[in-house]
Amino acid sequence: MASIRRLLIANRGEIAVRIVRACRDLGISPVAVYAPIDAGAPHVRLADDALPLPGDSPAESYLDGRLLVDLARRAKADTIHPGYGFLAEHPGFAAMCEAQGVVFVGPPASVLEQCGNKAAARAAAAAAGVPVLEGSGPVEDADAPRRALAVGYPLLIKAVGGGGGKGIHLVRASGDLAGALRLARGEAQAAFGDPRVYLERWIERPQHVEVQILADAAGQVVALGERACSVQRRHQKLIEEAPAPGISAGMREALGRAAVAVARALGYRNAGTIEFLADGDHCYFIEVNARIQVEHPVTEVLTGIDLVTAQIAIAAGESLPFRQEDVCASGAALECRISAEDPHNGFLPSLGVIDGVVEPAGAGIRTDSGLWPGQVVSRHYDPLLAKVVAWGPTRGTAIARMRRALAECLISGVDTTIPFHLWALEQPEFVAGRYDVRLADRWGEGPASAEAERLAVLAAAAWTYRRLETPALPTNGASPAWVAAAREEGLR
Repeated sequence: MASIRRLLIANRGEIAVRIVRACRDLGISPVAVYAPIDAGAPHVRLADDALPLPGDSPAESYLDGRLLVDLARRAKADTIHPGYGFLAEHPGFAAMCEAQGVVFVGPPASVLEQCGNKAAARAAAAAAGVPVLEGSGPVEDADAPRRALAVGYPLLIKAVGGGGGKGIHLVRASGDLAGALRLARGEAQAAFGDPRVYLERWIERPQHVEVQILADAAGQVVALGERACSVQRRHQKLIEEAPAPGISAGMREALGRAAVAVARALGYRNAGTIEFLADGDHCYFIEVNARIQVEHPVTEVLTGIDLVTAQIAIAAGESLPFRQEDVCASGAALECRISAEDPHNGFLPSLGVIDGVVEPAGAGIRTDSGLWPGQVVSRHYDPLLAKVVAWGPTRGTAIARMRRALAECLISGVDTTIPFHLWALEQPEFVAGRYDVRLADRWGEGPASAEAERLAVLAAAAWTYRRLETPALPTNGASPAWVAAAREEGLR
């Protein structure tokens, strides 16, 4: 790509590895940055150059925008890709890049400003004729009771500058409003440096559906289909899939049109995701994620379109090489986010040192990760470790392949969410494609099925076979009886 020769990756983990690979495909020289804790990370080894950051805390590393721009200039990198999280949606960082003559891979600062203000994005969507849930603009504490009555209970308090499930609180009755406002404002200030919140009507059992879009500088906007992301806990996504089950052809078309309309109303450019809640035959806009999404591989394996290389090409000023009618999706795909959390203990973070990794492979399986033996899982960063993606010609095949892949996936040294994923994939409503955002609430109800036990035994046995010399046996949360059976199986 003639206009981009060298690109600095202002991120870490699996998304940094993903961007390195996109650079290689485009003939661009990738430059990594790393906190001390990430010195041995794959993205550091895979890049052409790697520059150290001064500390492990986010403020000393991947959130220091001035330092990152300075490092890009020192490394003679003409472009910065922020990945997701950290500074990916920070308008000030995008403006800083532009002021220093560095290309920012993402929307312009003015668009990020509007998308980051959730209330402003809602207003833009409504002006474009896209349905939005009843809600308010930013509210002051004194006026909140009146505006809450206008929205109606139950309702959500949401951070104006929010994302990632932070600053969101459900309020079912007026007596709970004041306390929830204090909590939401505090979380919003801590996470985003902005204590403003707004109110939005609560739907009890919706589906959470998002539409992937690409938009170039010439004004062409293309929708690449929807993804279902209703398997969540505490507003954090755990499993995503496409196409969204239970969505009619008519609603699928309506979602695509609505996503394009919102993007046009915002003057959007680059890759982004327009998020909706579906309630029966109705869908409502909720927000824009103005960056590459964690779950972007689901769309990539369905459409064959490389979203990260498309991001870089758009940032270089290139037009989209295809039109809406050219987009064709095939089969079904789902992604499981493997995080260092203990699902048996309220999904609390599991900190420690990873001493072994076995990533799944085989037909229809893609694993995006930045894992390595010796990796320290610390409190400083998001607990996401890897993403396992399964594709199949049918949804049933994709689910079967994912179950097989999760049984092969072993991460030793920390607890992971794999037991939850195995449980979710066998729930009758998930298998039937008739689930909603309340599915994960049932985790932990009753014993695991015989099939889940079988998969846990096979997974543990596979690890034992590979590492008989290692005293500690990772079990993905299996019970002592499963561990004993696995040891016996592995020694045969």
